[in-house]
Amino acid sequence: MALCLTVGGLAEAEQLPREAVLPLALAQKAAAAALAKCEEGGYKVSVAIADHGGNLRVLLRGDGAGPHTTDSSFRKAYTAASLRRSTLELAELIAKVPSIQALRDMNDRILILGGGLPIELEGEVVGGIGGGGAPGGHLDEACAAAGLAILGKSQHAKPQE
Repeated sequence: MALCLTVGGLAEAEQLPREAVLPLALAQKAAAAALAKCEEGGYKVSVAIADHGGNLRVLLRGDGAGPHTTDSSFRKAYTAASLRRSTLELAELIAKVPSIQALRDMNDRILILGGGLPIELEGEVVGGIGGGGAPGGHLDEACAAAGLAILGKSQHAKPQE
């Protein structure tokens, strides 16, 4: 009887959905690269990475970064992962299409200010990276983009089993 349960369990396991995930080591490298880019510009920032479910994966608070930057960087990463778009792009879209301003109030983690980018690997959004603390969302986004660049096209997310 135990054998039947085991075999049945294996058949069900084969039907479980698989999804790409961002390995922690790559998330840490991306966050460190984004922080370094902002520090090169003299900006005191925090950088966060959220996974595809919006959970905090990595948070780096740079030396001298204000206390608000940890929250804003996470919320930008969350927003980019959740809505699967650049937060700067979303801010510009909302300015042009006022009828979608309700996106800002969708939940208390959404922050539609420049600085958050979705992380896409193997054609799938696996998370978001957000920067907070530079004097302008476009600068936070440039730092986040440096973090994405470190992932490169040769890096791949590993299927979760």
